[in-house]
Amino acid sequence: MWSKKGVLLNIENYNDWMVSHACVPTALNIDENTIRIYYAPRNKKGKSIPTYFDVEANNPLKIKYIHDQPILDLGELGTFDDDGIMPCSAVRISESCIYLYYVGWNPSVSVPYRNAIGLAISNDNGKTFTKAFKGAIVERNKAEPFFTASPFVLKEDKKWHLWYASSTGFVLVNGKPEPLYEIKYAYSNDGIDWIRPNITCIPPAERYQCTARPTVIKENGLYKMWFTFRGSFDYRDGKESYKIGYAESIDAINWNRLDGKSGIQLSKFGWDSKMQTYPSVIKIKEKKYLFYNGNGFGKTGIGLAEWIE
Repeated sequence: MWSKKGVLLNIENYNDWMVSHACVPTALNIDENTIRIYYAPRNKKGKSIPTYFDVEANNPLKIKYIHDQPILDLGELGTFDDDGIMPCSAVRISESCIYLYYVGWNPSVSVPYRNAIGLAISNDNGKTFTKAFKGAIVERNKAEPFFTASPFVLKEDKKWHLWYASSTGFVLVNGKPEPLYEIKYAYSNDGIDWIRPNITCIPPAERYQCTARPTVIKENGLYKMWFTFRGSFDYRDGKESYKIGYAESIDAINWNRLDGKSGIQLSKFGWDSKMQTYPSVIKIKEKKYLFYNGNGFGKTGIGLAEWIE
């Protein structure tokens, strides 16, 4: 189970563009002494812009460094990421090269927003990034007509796996459209061009449930996924708010959902008593750590938990 260690980082008017929220923690082992957590604070206009902070690998409760500049700028007006960027998956390609997969936000008219998946590349071990393309690398298409979001990429030998949220439509709640989505699968030979067979990995457990933001590790030949799920009618810190689920697979495609083995539940009170979401699991030597958001979609900060057998 996950042993909770409490809030690691919270953002409250840290500077002019880091005003609130510390959303979607995305952990990567930078070196033997450092775990870097990419995340997205919000600026005064409520737009998410990514940055990072570093913690000690042997004691992740100890923050070593907080970066106070964006690592990516919002996209050019009219592009898929002109209204917000959230990091979701960091993949090491070489000693110095890192691929960062992210969600771009774009305002819409008939529905609140439209998401797509972008790629940025670092050649200095994750300190600075450049967008690989102005456009998205995983976008809505003829089989998935609504939007794509929350990617997680796992590189194995010559095959790359991608699990991501794909919207299946919208439901009207008190006259307001709320998005529906579920975790799907894609694969690639280079991490850029993806083959998307439209396979759902984690379907909703009930009508109007949504599944998203997967994080996957592989242990003893078994793929283990933690993800987030919610309802659609009262999920903003309400009774249907985000919780963390769990699933297992032997082939990366077909999954057995086992939410009871997620190892974590809402606290009785405090920062993660109403919501737990956006999990990021990282294995350092023989230890596993979970970075996640609590109430308010990251408004109460990023928390840490350690796996205890």
